[in-house]
Amino acid sequence: MSTGTTFDLYMDRINRGDRLSPMEIRELAETPDILSLGMLADTMRRKMHGTRATFVRVADVAFDVAGASVPPAAREVRLTGTPADLDSATTAVGKAKGVAGDRTVVGFSWTDVARWSVGSSLDRVLTQLRQAGLDAIADVHLDTIDDPTAAVESLKSTGFQQLRLAISRAPADERTDLLLLASELQNAHGNIQSLNPLPLTLATFRPTTGYEDVKMVALARLAAPNIPSIQVDWRRYGPKLAQVALTFGADDIDGISPSDDAPEGRRRTARAEIDRNIMVAGLAPAERDGRFNVL
Repeated sequence: MSTGTTFDLYMDRINRGDRLSPMEIRELAETPDILSLGMLADTMRRKMHGTRATFVRVADVAFDVAGASVPPAAREVRLTGTPADLDSATTAVGKAKGVAGDRTVVGFSWTDVARWSVGSSLDRVLTQLRQAGLDAIADVHLDTIDDPTAAVESLKSTGFQQLRLAISRAPADERTDLLLLASELQNAHGNIQSLNPLPLTLATFRPTTGYEDVKMVALARLAAPNIPSIQVDWRRYGPKLAQVALTFGADDIDGISPSDDAPEGRRRTARAEIDRNIMVAGLAPAERDGRFNVL
């Protein structure tokens, strides 16, 4: 996008509901004009979601204490840690489901699933986890899966809908193709709910920048208009980046604390803080559950 005329043409097409081509997305990835890029992405986000920005309160529970109680305000229970084997994982899921009730239980990574399927099959592992009560795999990282198409197909065939795709550590110059891949997978299978374009593993010696982060959020919204939600992790990237991301195409904030207490030194609870950050961004906060239903 080298001229204002090109920007205006893209804006007109987005307002008409047209998609930009993969070639155009790759060209946009090279532009230094992130403000124009952000305006395009924000226009698309508003066409999809209006002024609503959703968030979810999540209770993290270590898999080996999965039967522990969780705060009533939590809308999702997320198992953390890496069980040694499938039996340990399904036991943890069952215990978590027992305390979660009708709330969503999420856990593990695709790397775990692949490891547990050695000598068996992906479908068997996923079916066992699903039958135990697991609603979603927590970490499905496009840049660490050998065959993303096969992974999405297996998840769909075993009853996992509303997939949450993310990126583990791929640098910015590799992520555009991953965002386009996510859109292709959604076209083929239709079971992807959210896409988080920011790396979940932060490199100590090569950290991302705010410029790079908001640009990637905007590219994600433009590259994958068929995926309902572009997501940002509140705990990993913080309230400031999350707030700016909402004006660059993001529509969902993940990982809000379920505690109703204000942390030491804070004037606001986590719920009050997320509400305020969304409203300051000019949007309307809407709490959702782990199945992406607005409460």
